[in-house]
Amino acid sequence: MQDADLTRLALAAGAGAPGAADRLVGELRSDVTRFIASMAEPGWVEELTQETLIRALRGLPRFAARSSARSWLLTIARHTVADRYRAAASRPATVSVDDCERAQTRTGAAHGRFEEEVALLNLLASLPEPRRTAFVLTRIEGFAYTEAAEMTGVPVGTVRSRVARARSDLADALRLAEDPAAPAEPAEPAESVAGAGRTTRTA
Repeated sequence: MQDADLTRLALAAGAGAPGAADRLVGELRSDVTRFIASMAEPGWVEELTQETLIRALRGLPRFAARSSARSWLLTIARHTVADRYRAAASRPATVSVDDCERAQTRTGAAHGRFEEEVALLNLLASLPEPRRTAFVLTRIEGFAYTEAAEMTGVPVGTVRSRVARARSDLADALRLAEDPAAPAEPAEPAESVAGAGRTTRTA
């Protein structure tokens, strides 16, 4: 279903149209699950997906279509994941052996494909959260930079910078995985803050 149709469906659900909310959940649940799986620890995905959908259903009467329904829902998903990490007082971790074994049993994926998916999750989990979010939204979920900027509450230029840095980080990680002795690319110089007499780095 196209974004415009999903947005109309969300508005109808918010207005109480029979069956609209269930249909909306059915259309977008897989998007929410995939997005959360790229952001959170595997053992949390199912629970956080359900929590996101519950939050969305409660918020439907207030949905005003200022963004697409899909963008709105994934913003809720991002906040849900962030809330869980804050509650756990921890940073995103790499995939554990137990999580991998459970995922392999649950999905029944072919061995090669499963290993590729686990490797991708590990690489994404190694990124700082702002870079990971920007990369997932634009390069995996397919949102435009302007949409990702709106969803994360930062300027478009910041999103572009975070995506570029994420790509560089992932490239370094891939080189290291293939050749542990390979040096990483030189870090980008710190950015000067005009008039502040100091330097800083962007996320």
